[in-house]
Amino acid sequence: MGPKVLHCSLGDVPEGDFVRRVVRRLDMVLTGTPLTYTLLRWPTLGGIDLAGRTVTSVEAYGKHILMHIDDGRTLRTHLRMDGTYYIERAAGGRPTASSRAHRWTSRAVLVTEEWAAIGHKLGMADLVRTRDMRTLVGHLGQDIMADDFDADRAGQAIHAEGSRPIGATLLDQTVVAGIGTIYLAEGLFAWQVHPGRASDLVPDPSGLMRHIRELLWRSVRARTGTATGDTRRGFTTLAHGREHLPCRRCRTPIDVMRVGLPPMDRPAFYCPRCQPE
Repeated sequence: MGPKVLHCSLGDVPEGDFVRRVVRRLDMVLTGTPLTYTLLRWPTLGGIDLAGRTVTSVEAYGKHILMHIDDGRTLRTHLRMDGTYYIERAAGGRPTASSRAHRWTSRAVLVTEEWAAIGHKLGMADLVRTRDMRTLVGHLGQDIMADDFDADRAGQAIHAEGSRPIGATLLDQTVVAGIGTIYLAEGLFAWQVHPGRASDLVPDPSGLMRHIRELLWRSVRARTGTATGDTRRGFTTLAHGREHLPCRRCRTPIDVMRVGLPPMDRPAFYCPRCQPE
């Protein structure tokens, strides 16, 4: 069954839970139905036409979206920070006149007889043989949301980072894939660990991985994205995005610091009292 909405923004903060939501909807509208029109507005993909091919499945690895095609190739896209997928009604197997597909910021347009999936402001796009997928994702750590995720092995990978700040380690997709700034903050808040603490001093990193994975999957199962299980506006996080607001545990104002090296550094929200440096 297709979505009940005609226009749906599927992207937001591109962490594992949001990517899974994107994948779920793309799989719903694309898989098993021949493509009637495609446009790949990307320097290395210009001129490639997938019309007539069929998407056999859509899956995620970390923050990467993988569309497998019946000719043995896979289209990999990534939302980065600004990317979004829109789902719109198609008109006779083509984008409608008012479709976002016609905007120059649309990077991938995949249309079936009924639906158009439009990748807007995507950060990556590649088309490779499916058997060569490891050339694109083989450098990544385990996907924290995968069925075969090994939390103990992930915990060992975290401790192996030594004195590197845990905030930077959690954002490093080559250590564990699928965690972003929201679940970095929420996980460390639950563990009462400062984002700047050395990775090898984090207590029970395997347990931390299991906890973050649980938060991510709870968000996927919820009506809208939430790190707390509460979908009300302003209640979806305990620490992330709450700078200067009182900690929900001790009432101390939430603070924020930068983790990682510029220009790839990101904000990490924490409670100075609950998560002492």
